[in-house]
Amino acid sequence: MRRVLHPTDPTVVWRLTRGRSTAHATLFPGDGRSTLTWFLDGVMDRAENYDSIELALARADDIKGVLLRDGWRME
Repeated sequence: MRRVLHPTDPTVVWRLTRGRSTAHATLFPGDGRSTLTWFLDGVMDRAENYDSIELALARADDIKGVLLRDGWRME
């Protein structure tokens, strides 16, 4: 069975690991506002709303950069 993707479907932006720990960011696009969430070991750490997908993706990159500098690795 094929799944049809829609522009408003949540999308995992990145996944990282450090030892047995995992982290990921998910983007929830919307009309006029997008939500970015990130999870550590399956528990939501934070959710933030942005006026555009571009701003949300820039914030996701910022968070990923902080984690990479702290020893996390791309999955």
